Amino acid sequence: MPEIATSVLPTETRRAMTVHQSSADTGAPTTRVPDGARGAGRGAPAPVARARRIRTRRRLRAADILVTALVTSVALAVALYLAYGGLNDVTDVASAVTALGIVTGLVGTDLILIMLVLAARIPLIDRTVGQDVAMALHRRLGKPALYLILAHGALLTLGYALSSGVDVVAETVTLFTTPDMAFAYLGVGLLVAVVISSLVAVRRRFPYEVWHAIHLLSYAAVLVALPHQLSAGGVLADGTVQRVYWLALYVLAFGAIGWYRFVLPVIRSYRHGITVSGIETIAPGVVSIHLTGRDLDRLQTAGGQYAIWRFWTAGTWWHAHPISFSAVPTRTSARITVRDLGRGSRELGRVPVGTRVSIEGPYGLFTDAARTSPHLAVVAAGIGITPIRSLLEHSPLSRGEATVLLRGTDESQSYLWNEVGALSRTAGSAIYSMIGPRPRGVDTWMSAEAISAGVTISSVFPRLTDSDLYVCGPQAWTDLVVRDAKAAGLADRQIHVERFDW
Repeated sequence: MPEIATSVLPTETRRAMTVHQSSADTGAPTTRVPDGARGAGRGAPAPVARARRIRTRRRLRAADILVTALVTSVALAVALYLAYGGLNDVTDVASAVTALGIVTGLVGTDLILIMLVLAARIPLIDRTVGQDVAMALHRRLGKPALYLILAHGALLTLGYALSSGVDVVAETVTLFTTPDMAFAYLGVGLLVAVVISSLVAVRRRFPYEVWHAIHLLSYAAVLVALPHQLSAGGVLADGTVQRVYWLALYVLAFGAIGWYRFVLPVIRSYRHGITVSGIETIAPGVVSIHLTGRDLDRLQTAGGQYAIWRFWTAGTWWHAHPISFSAVPTRTSARITVRDLGRGSRELGRVPVGTRVSIEGPYGLFTDAARTSPHLAVVAAGIGITPIRSLLEHSPLSRGEATVLLRGTDESQSYLWNEVGALSRTAGSAIYSMIGPRPRGVDTWMSAEAISAGVTISSVFPRLTDSDLYVCGPQAWTDLVVRDAKAAGLADRQIHVERFDW
């Protein structure tokens, strides 16, 4: 590989980074000076930049509306309780504790229903904030929702005990024998199991399939608690607007899950008739799965997106795989590239030609639609190259607009680098590779050689603060890239991350 241009980085970095040349290149290697070394670079044409600004404003406005709707939902749950005389019965300590218990239950239940909506993979939410952001908020709401539900049960039990003049244990026994209350306690137990299994330290001890099965209990937890809200719960037991409001929330949450997570994927899979047309070995433990089907371009997949795939063989049907497209689908073909990261992904490399495939998606905002800046900076490591490759294929790039850095521990991790190199040459983008292990004892995403040569994220991307940064790779590595980008002055809205974890 030829050396990187000395006008971009200090002379000492020549051995630490190289201008990537694909094996498809012909003739003698030549050092390629990116447009950024010659000047500021043109960036996106004015009409594209203007359209991007308009699109960004619309998306941010939609995001604000979504956040406002979520906050309003919680506020409305409390407001309706107060509007319908929720505090009229507060006359002493016991009734005050009971009223507080009711409010915590209303807010906690509202948060749980919001969590279900966020997990329903509603296209509007995905296009506005991206599925990863939606699921991050979903996870953050888990603990507060559980704490509120636990407080709901504890405060009601204490309030009823104070009112009845009995101890808490006796009141708990009484409540447990009340119609529908046993289901409420079961719902709390299921929620505890779901939240505990979602803790990072806990979930990493489970195979994905086991964790996912436990997580599905959240649906059951909400449903089994509903009867006690409609019977024992005085707030929802009458025919007021509150009852209509809460039933509407339940219908919205479970209707969205039923349609977008189950019904629509079945319809889409049947309509497109996707099957495996070939398996191509890219590197040891890495394969590209070529797919064929009908009208696959009508999936309207944007470069950088992923889908949930299910391969219908005896050894793989039970496992749904979130995998990025490694090429933008055509009318009759699509491609995904998979690395052997465990038994589930290993089996995919062995599925026979003709295997039927179900699809859920496409999802994700790791696309050109998320861009806000005139220039593009891209960093990919390992199998993280897959969404990057389709992103570059799908993005309308002018010469000098993009700079790409491919990162690998060694040469064996150069998956699809040749294709990325060809796309970059066609678009006139600068493309570099950084190969080598990270230094021991140093918290960095770069190679030991690059660190010793004084390479920084700003020297790799001289127009960084005027760029959108797209990063894809292992989570810990990605976090380090994001850390350096923020330290260099890049705003959160300019950073886009695709992670390969659950």
